[in-house]
Amino acid sequence: MLTGTPLENKLEELVSIVQFVDRYRLGPTWRLLHEHQLRDEHGRVIGYRRLDDIAHTLAPIMIRRRKKEVLSQLPERVDHNRFVPMTTEQLRLHEENREIVARIVARWRKTRFLSEADQRRLTCALQNMRMSCNSTYLLDHETDCGIKAGELLALLEDLFEEPDAKAVVFSQWLGTHELIAQRLAARRWGHVLFHGGVPSDQRGSLVQRFREDPQCRVFLSTDAGGLGLNLQHAATVINMDLPWNPAVLEQRIGRVYRLGRRRGVQVVNLIARGTIEEGMLSLHGFKKSLFAGVLDGGNADVFLHGTRLSRFMEGVEKATRATGRVQSQEPALQQEIASAVETADTQASASAVELAAPVTGREPGAAATDPWQTLLDAGLKFIVHLSQARAETARGSGEVTADHSWLETDASTGRSYLRLPLPAPEALRKLTNTLEGLLSGLPKS
Repeated sequence: MLTGTPLENKLEELVSIVQFVDRYRLGPTWRLLHEHQLRDEHGRVIGYRRLDDIAHTLAPIMIRRRKKEVLSQLPERVDHNRFVPMTTEQLRLHEENREIVARIVARWRKTRFLSEADQRRLTCALQNMRMSCNSTYLLDHETDCGIKAGELLALLEDLFEEPDAKAVVFSQWLGTHELIAQRLAARRWGHVLFHGGVPSDQRGSLVQRFREDPQCRVFLSTDAGGLGLNLQHAATVINMDLPWNPAVLEQRIGRVYRLGRRRGVQVVNLIARGTIEEGMLSLHGFKKSLFAGVLDGGNADVFLHGTRLSRFMEGVEKATRATGRVQSQEPALQQEIASAVETADTQASASAVELAAPVTGREPGAAATDPWQTLLDAGLKFIVHLSQARAETARGSGEVTADHSWLETDASTGRSYLRLPLPAPEALRKLTNTLEGLLSGLPKS
């Protein structure tokens, strides 16, 4: 069995591959995971241990050849991260979605819980942030504000000074390739477009044309072309965007950087400066450590530092903790939120004084003349105190204090509910009289 990527994200992936060779080698999957996974009190995986034992078990049936061990058979590979600026329109879309992500992350940090709706909004906002780094076209399909496509053409102009030079360009989104194809056609540079929608019986002809037609200079591909293709007759790989998983990035590059090459390979990653893409550069460490620990004699113990959701949210927070121009807006956003909360709290405190006064017969100069204002102020005060109670619960042990005994948290879902006792009959009568007084004070139409 031959594979260049036996392990990407988790230990279970290795089991399915080893079973093709020796179904009994690793033993029952449940026992393997029990012996090597570390779980928290909720049963969630937080790390792996004794990975060297797995490597020892696999040694009799596995031949592992790393690229650093066969460098004499491989040409030089040069990786270069080229940072490009963002247009004003791109930054506006990027910031709109970053603020959504920041609010969801802040809510998660307080409650350690994400609803399904928040998870959908988070995924959508993260994708929108990444797409905005390429062009506004990917989000509105009307405008085309972006620097990367122009930067790509400048790279290709330099590259194509050599008559036989070819390039492979990867992007996760087909919309990016549509913009590139328009620019290539304007310059009469031949190209092919490979994506998941291309029928399987036509894929071979696209690769053949790129290999044999001297006028076909560019191979445009989504991640559908990241596996199984041999494109080593090209010498340059250009990534218009970075995938979340570093193994996917290596699979892209591996289409060109292969055994048997006689020329060097240049890899160029186009990265939007001060955006989520720049933050993603430092998020690949754990998956690479897991891969090395099992297969390459790396660390025997690898820790995830929290649950899967915690790791994901911390990764999101790190990736979206933007730099440069975007970072300078983060304190302003936090100050704006803090100011809004402080203003609401002040207004609620003032409303408490108004509640003590009679509804009718206000003295001249009283703050509110609208009979509904007192009721609205009381509701605002209640909402503010409710948010304060949730914050105290999130900071503490999860138990609500006596002052907030009406707030109850479901241990299975993490969601909070109100538990309000019915008032005494006398209190209900007073409430009814108060509401009647409010209604009688309304102007009649």
